Amino acid sequence: MEYATNDGVSLYYERRGPTDAETVVFVEGLGYGRWMWRWQRDPLSETYDTIVVDNRGTGDSDAPPGPYSIETMAADLDAVLADAGVESAHVVGASMGGMIAQQYALDYDRATSLALFCTSFGGEDAVPTPPETQARMFDVPEGLDEREAIRYKMEPALTEEFVASNDDLLDRIVEWRLESDADEAARDAQATAVATFDVADRLDELTLPTLVLHGTADRVLPIENGERLAARLPNATFERVTGGSHLFFVEQADDVTDRLREFVDGR
Repeated sequence: MEYATNDGVSLYYERRGPTDAETVVFVEGLGYGRWMWRWQRDPLSETYDTIVVDNRGTGDSDAPPGPYSIETMAADLDAVLADAGVESAHVVGASMGGMIAQQYALDYDRATSLALFCTSFGGEDAVPTPPETQARMFDVPEGLDEREAIRYKMEPALTEEFVASNDDLLDRIVEWRLESDADEAARDAQATAVATFDVADRLDELTLPTLVLHGTADRVLPIENGERLAARLPNATFERVTGGSHLFFVEQADDVTDRLREFVDGR
């Protein structure tokens, strides 16, 4: 087990793949544990040195009292890469992880490329999460047990078709979430970081190659966020995932992994 430390906070990370290869580091979304990247991380580990980090508050990392900030979690990421002896890395982030990736590339010099999935630059020009989605994610009806509550909160991040036809996989995801996701206090601390994130006026500084992927059916962060993000980045490629939900990298895993590999291979 590998741990780094930032300002007294212990941060767990896993490393897999050839250590003499280029490094790809994956950063999770709000409240999610390392399981989130299994569909991309496993195949990329065949040819790349891959690192997956538990954000503070999640999994095997410490959960100090909140609120957290995206800047602090970017500093956590740098502490992990420094501990791993990584001088440069392709940084892949989804949702909150995409925000951390943007902040990381702005504040530190180890990132050689960015892959930003279903994310936003924050601030007033970002398209907010629809109220009905927020209600579903944070207000759970009484009477649901723990597993039912997780499925209830997660459904806006998935397409109805996927939910209807993948019951066994959803059961496994629920188990993974019970094992490693942030508890309520840490999730709220991370949510504050998301709510206060805003790098809209600094996007012109992000000149490194960037892949922006966004699902056309994202009910958590509408696709306009990806469109606006890519339009403001000096060196971005924007790709739509047709019919893709917020968790399109789970639902359309093979296609997304192929797109990510092609992007990283070309850097």
